[in-house]
Amino acid sequence: MIFGGFSATPVASVPRPAASVPLAPGSSAWRLGDGPAHVLTAESGPRRVLVLGWCGAEKAELARLADGVLPADIAWRWPGAYAVVEEATAAAVVYTDPAAACPVYVTRSDDGWAWSSSARLLAALTGAAIDTERLACSVFLPSVPGLAAGRTFFDGVRQLPPGCRVVLPGDGTAWRATTVWRPEPVPGQLPVSRLREALESAVGLRANAPGLTSDLSGGLDSTSVAVLAAAMAGQRLNAVTVHPAENLEGADLRHARQAAARWQNRIAHHLLPLSEEHLPYTEVADAPATDEPAPSTLTRARLAAQLDWMRDKLGSRTHLTGDGGDSVLFQSPIHLADLVRHRHPRRAVSEAFGWARLRHAPVAPLLRDAYRLAHTSRDEALKQLAAQVGEPGRDDHGKVVWFPLLPFPSWGEPTVTRMLVASAHRAVAEPDQLGGLDFAIRAGIDEIREVARSAVADAQLARTRGIDLHNPFLDGLVVDAVLTTPLARRAALHAYKPHLACAMADLLPPDTAARTTKGSFDADHFTGMRANLPELSGLADGYLAALGMVHPGRFRRHLAQAAAGLPMSLATLEQALTAEAWLTAHHRDPAPAWTRTPARSETLA
Repeated sequence: MIFGGFSATPVASVPRPAASVPLAPGSSAWRLGDGPAHVLTAESGPRRVLVLGWCGAEKAELARLADGVLPADIAWRWPGAYAVVEEATAAAVVYTDPAAACPVYVTRSDDGWAWSSSARLLAALTGAAIDTERLACSVFLPSVPGLAAGRTFFDGVRQLPPGCRVVLPGDGTAWRATTVWRPEPVPGQLPVSRLREALESAVGLRANAPGLTSDLSGGLDSTSVAVLAAAMAGQRLNAVTVHPAENLEGADLRHARQAAARWQNRIAHHLLPLSEEHLPYTEVADAPATDEPAPSTLTRARLAAQLDWMRDKLGSRTHLTGDGGDSVLFQSPIHLADLVRHRHPRRAVSEAFGWARLRHAPVAPLLRDAYRLAHTSRDEALKQLAAQVGEPGRDDHGKVVWFPLLPFPSWGEPTVTRMLVASAHRAVAEPDQLGGLDFAIRAGIDEIREVARSAVADAQLARTRGIDLHNPFLDGLVVDAVLTTPLARRAALHAYKPHLACAMADLLPPDTAARTTKGSFDADHFTGMRANLPELSGLADGYLAALGMVHPGRFRRHLAQAAAGLPMSLATLEQALTAEAWLTAHHRDPAPAWTRTPARSETLA
């Protein structure tokens, strides 16, 4: 479902997307497609409260919202990924979820502010062009998600800040955001019990959705979601494990089978073998247009095949994944700086040695960085970033305190550097609404919001195959449960998701709860690159080259070297291919249509 509206009670000719349905008579809000939406009308005065998306509030709780003052935590008080909009005559007030799992975008229009859950749809309303600086950040500095915070891939279309109460004046004057979510440590909080409760409620909200299926990849995240769904669903759960066709003995498949066997009365386990037609990079440019480059673009063939198979063979209409678990649960090495800053040197040294042993890396640079980090703010790090990316001979393998930099590729054009520097200066000028938090928490928020927002593009791809995709780990309630854990109770840097393993110990097979690794399809990426090299080489002369970001000849040579197996990082290369595929789809597919013809009225319960 896509939803949207305008910042004030509309006139008769207010535009709406073609085929959209008004949420209530006299409202400027609309929805496109199926999905949960609640409209609560005040008994006195022209005021409505809209709860848009999957929300676990009871009907009685929702009913109390119509005439009362909305609580500050309304966008994460209940399980789910949803936004809340308060409609009045002179303004619309939007409450955004803390994780950006249900992002809301705005743009100025002739009718004040237009808001929507789709950035591309708003871009079609105003005829917005591609934001090339934002595009450059996504390709060349994806490891710095905060660099383009609030910017979409379209000029003039902004993402409202997550975890905020945002007033959109009806006359189109500047909107005002108040931060209502700050993950301050909760003294005495027991992270294991709170995580279990939050994840259980997040999965339980979807457990009886129509045509429910779930990933069961064998990893800790997806297995936790699957067994919770199996425990709470009203019928036997169809759980799916994808695996290489020639490998029936891999660790992932073994763990998935153990979980399915433990829950054999509640889980129907299905195996989906992958063949050469599902290799990464296959038909990457055939994906439909989305709000932004989708994380699954390069594995589109596999995702499409899985979705079609689940829909046709299992009747899937709602699918659960464990995506987002890594971002929410993993500790960043910046956690060491928090230990130093809060005067826990022994724990910092102990965890640094544990991390170094795990990664087979020297410990001295890790501790040196931690002590530097302890005295550097995020704003200072962004300033250093602006200086470093502007140096022609910079050390691409160095670190700018908070942000590890990817090597700048030989095929990147000089214009990119100017775009990155400009973006870094813009980021410094933006006030950090979450300043003062511990470094690991602040860095984690940036990553979680990047992953959650971009996951919506994957959900848009799934919707074109008739399936509603859900990622319970990215619910605001789950994110809040993890990020408000006090420093003393946070997991050790080198530990593998100990809180989740402990929280789910009674439901998981012991081997899975004790697992400290996850499977990898990296080898398939090199195989897929070789198999699809002609098509990929053809993308070198595409939109990125036309925008002056990529040198086509050097890009093709780099592709050929990677396909031949030369040791190199694929990160920036894959970001460029993903962006090029997205640009191809955006320019190929028709822009969403808007109309001023009144649509039929429909009041939602």
